[in-house]
Amino acid sequence: MTLPIASVPNGTITSPKGFSAGGIFAGIKTPGVDKKDIGLLYSEQACAIAGTFSQNSIISPTVTLDRQRVGTDKKIHAVVVNSGCANTAVGDQGMIDAKEMTDITGAHLGVASEKTLVSSTGVIGVEIPMALMREFIPQIEVSADGGGEFAKAILTTDKRTKEIAVSFDVDDVTHTVGGVSKGSGMIHPNMATMLAYVTTDADVDPAFLQETLSESVKLSFNQIDVDGDQSTNDTVLLMANGAAGGPVISGGNDASTAFVEAVRKVTQYLAIEIARDGEGATKLIEVTVNGAHSADDALSASRSCAASMLVKTAVYGRDPNWGRIFMAVGKSQIPLDESKIDCFVNDIQIVHAGKAISYNVQSVVSALAGDEVRLRVDLNVGDETGVAWGCDLTEEYVVFNSAYTT
Repeated sequence: MTLPIASVPNGTITSPKGFSAGGIFAGIKTPGVDKKDIGLLYSEQACAIAGTFSQNSIISPTVTLDRQRVGTDKKIHAVVVNSGCANTAVGDQGMIDAKEMTDITGAHLGVASEKTLVSSTGVIGVEIPMALMREFIPQIEVSADGGGEFAKAILTTDKRTKEIAVSFDVDDVTHTVGGVSKGSGMIHPNMATMLAYVTTDADVDPAFLQETLSESVKLSFNQIDVDGDQSTNDTVLLMANGAAGGPVISGGNDASTAFVEAVRKVTQYLAIEIARDGEGATKLIEVTVNGAHSADDALSASRSCAASMLVKTAVYGRDPNWGRIFMAVGKSQIPLDESKIDCFVNDIQIVHAGKAISYNVQSVVSALAGDEVRLRVDLNVGDETGVAWGCDLTEEYVVFNSAYTT
């Protein structure tokens, strides 16, 4: 039996029972209307914790510290996040500051610093202004209504917050999964993307929690691209506090299936919103590859197409240049037969059996004018499907990033 997954109105990271959050403006970022730059996420009940992190060879000490504190035998209570400063490439001071941030947070919330995680995002090569951390972290008030404040606190170049929650019922017990994310540039992840936090009040076996997150990240955050670059601070965390009650979710039953689907819905929504909010972007691009030999082949080909700079610019310019789509699928180096490929733009077929067919060019140009562009490639050599998301590449992206620190 498939358990239905319901959307939670105005859902956010604190929609699951037992979670509270808050945010404050400390002056790490430039001032602005309703800006925040330090956020706290807290659960009074200890949480099982799962995580995925950037595979960049240059890593923020905040990521290193979290890796040490995340595992199937670990429990955590809180996460502290600062935006505006990445705490990366600052030498030994980076780890000293990351640990002190968890010390300050633990003391403020009354939990052990070892049960507190930390994330940073912003400009690389700048030390965290610890004087501001010491002053402002203890001023943050967490509440069950503070999810939106936390979502604001983790933003950098994002134009909007990204928040969601869903729920499902098991034996008359409602379980909720909530999430927030940030990111709009330096997005081409490997194991995570920028910052994302997912909470649940379900009681979940720690090993199954990590398994669920890793698979969900593979199908969501690892399938988006804005600019082909990967952050040094990428972090996705999943916290389960068991506050809803009910039996432990550990796989092999309807409750476990529903939990996996709920986490996947949350992570996929957050990932798509990151792609939609890409720096300078005007269009969301969804790429579906059908008929691949394997699921990994389909995921690889769709991601290659969504990440192609030439595909991105063609979509921005409303140019139905299907040769770029072929190129991008081909450079993924998956096994295929060119003579079997069909290609569609917003359901308008433009290629059949590897060759262009007669179509109304203006209709495709008009289709490319929308806020969302769907590209579909049918390989017709197997049965597997993969989906990826990206955005167009515009002049605004170049102008913005040419003067990011000035």
